[in-house]
Amino acid sequence: MKNIILAVCIGAPIFTVAQTDTAKIPIPMKNGLVVYEKSYTVSNNAGKGELLKRAVQWMKTSFPEFGKNIKTDKATGLVTGIGIFKVPVSTGGNYYWLKPSINITVADGSYTFQAYSFYEKPVEKGITNDYSKIEYRWRDFRKGRPWSAEDYALFKGLDENTLSLMASLETAMTK
Repeated sequence: MKNIILAVCIGAPIFTVAQTDTAKIPIPMKNGLVVYEKSYTVSNNAGKGELLKRAVQWMKTSFPEFGKNIKTDKATGLVTGIGIFKVPVSTGGNYYWLKPSINITVADGSYTFQAYSFYEKPVEKGITNDYSKIEYRWRDFRKGRPWSAEDYALFKGLDENTLSLMASLETAMTK
């Protein structure tokens, strides 16, 4: 009996921390997928053509390794491409590459940013991994079943880096 009470006393705080940590990372979900989306209005009287040009330039500058893969549809004002960023997760040198699809839809005086279809690739010494969808890992983390001790840093980095990208785009579009 003492062992059961002791196990509950020791285990309860662990479960509470795991559940609390996920609430601190506000990763937006849409239909079970990680999707960052925000619409902006620009007050600099920039028309659709100018905003389209700025969006393409931002994509090329932000993700030069994918510059050749940027697609533009002038009729719909859609710019699509792939982004990539690095998220360090440990002092031992482990990190993740996160690769989302990015859409920027422009109109006269406004635009919408959308990042979705995130793939993650862990980079650890001695381990070779392929990219996999982030939702599987995020689902387990939210349910208190992290895949590794680095998951909190991974998801915090995903959120912070994506929000930073959005801020960077906003600066580029309103200059």
